[in-house]
Parts: sequence; C-alpha cells; structure tokens
Amino acid sequence: MIDWTLTLLIFLFPLAYSPGPGNMVFAANGARFGMLRTVPASVGYHAATWLVTLAIGYGFATGLNRLPGLMMGLQWAGAAWLLYLAWGFLRAGRIGATPEARPLGAGGGVLLLVLNPKAYMIIALMFSQFLPGAPGGPVMSVIWITTLFTLNNLLAFTIWTAAGVRLARAFDREDQARRLNAGFGLALAGAALWLMLG
Repeated sequence: MIDWTLTLLIFLFPLAYSPGPGNMVFAANGARFGMLRTVPASVGYHAATWLVTLAIGYGFATGLNRLPGLMMGLQWAGAAWLLYLAWGFLRAGRIGATPEARPLGAGGGVLLLVLNPKAYMIIALMFSQFLPGAPGGPVMSVIWITTLFTLNNLLAFTIWTAAGVRLARAFDREDQARRLNAGFGLALAGAALWLMLG
C-alpha cells in the first residue's frame, strides 16, 4: 500500500505543482486578495475536485468519451472563464486599491474545476494507471485515489496562493502591483489559449 501510494504521489507531483491554469488563478488571487480571502475559492474548487474525481473513478469518463461535443463545449467555456479572470487582473492595482474587486468565491472555484476538461482527462488517466493495481476493493480504491488526488491538489494550490501573497508584498507599490497583476493576467490569458488550442 505504501509503495503504491508513493508511486501515485510521484505521478501527481508534476501535474499538481507545475504552473497550470488552476495554480495561476490561485496565485493571482493570493496576490490580489491575500490568503484568507482565497479560502472560499479553494473550498469550492476542492469540493468539486473530490466529487468530479469520484464520478470519473466510477465510470463518468466513459460517458465523456462518448460525448466529444460536451468536452469541446467545456473546453471553450473554460477558456472564456479564464479570459474573464485574466481581464480582471489586467485592470487591477495593488491589494485593496479597488474596493469593488472581489476574490473568486466558492462558486468560482467550482466553475474553475468544472470548466476544465483537461482535469477530466488527467483524472481518467490517473485511474487507468492506478486503479487496476490498487490494493483493496474497487470501491475503497476509488475513494482513496480520489481523496489523495484532492488533498495533493489542495496542498499545491495552497503553496501557489502563498507564493502569490509573498509576490504581492514584494510588489506593494501601485506601479509594481499593476505589473504583477498584468503578469498574472497574461499568464491566465495564455492558459486560456492553451485550453482552446489543446
């Protein structure tokens, strides 16, 4: 069980900790709104992650593969959502400079996961590689893989959020904050293009 779990974590490490769309959104929110105000988005995202991963583990991926139009629709909707978030960051100043700005909430976190078809493919790939050799019965194995995957993502996103907070402290002046937010906005726009072209 320990060897199998370590192998799964090694498999997940580059997927969870490399700079992808989700990590960029959380780093940007951390930089703009701080650690505590990013918690609702994290709760929404990771609750959705656990539920979607569990559904895929129990065969939802088969249905998605039969509906390629749904996957394409999710891909374009996800890209549009990232572009919307990117636009908000491109217009932002330093923390607290725009009182009407709001952090991504729990619903936004859910949308971030639900509108990311690449997450579905990663989850399906993970189950195809690790479910057949999983110790224990299929029901408990799916729950264990789902929980491990979700907790690993939670740790990665928390680290990226904290990195965003530290960057914001280093870029506290208005002109510096605008450049930092513009960088996050461009990174999110690049992630949106990656989703559209991928």
